[in-house]
Amino acid sequence: MKQINIHSTITILTEQELNAIELDLKNQAFEARSKAYAPYSKFTVGAALLLDNGVVVKGSNQENAAYPSGLCAERVAIYYAGANYPDAKIVKMFITASPQDRDLELPIPPCGSCRQAIAEYEFKQDISIEIFFMGAKGDIYKSDSLKNLLPFVFDKNHL
Repeated sequence: MKQINIHSTITILTEQELNAIELDLKNQAFEARSKAYAPYSKFTVGAALLLDNGVVVKGSNQENAAYPSGLCAERVAIYYAGANYPDAKIVKMFITASPQDRDLELPIPPCGSCRQAIAEYEFKQDISIEIFFMGAKGDIYKSDSLKNLLPFVFDKNHL
């Protein structure tokens, strides 16, 4: 029997450690979260993507009474960017999430479906995406690539 050890590096930051671009991205993610449509889960998520052309694209989770029909904030933003800026690369992504009834301090990473969507774009653009994620307040977690969050990524090489 063999074992594989997987190593992921996540940096923990405070708001004061963000540079001006990252702080603006954080603020835009919070703005996006305020526009979430989450009447069922009462859990709001906002995402803001910085593209290499300087454009910031925002997304918020959009729920539906037919639960599988809703969409996460990260995919709303990613797919909007892909549809409207197909040649631009995603450089940074900031995610904030929290229940509506309290300010969660626990950093919330992208769900599995969103991780796979982010992986597709990292593979497509051939550069890593810096991913910042947090709750409503507290520490900010930063990953230099989706590969830290999804080390055994499934991509077109598997097809």
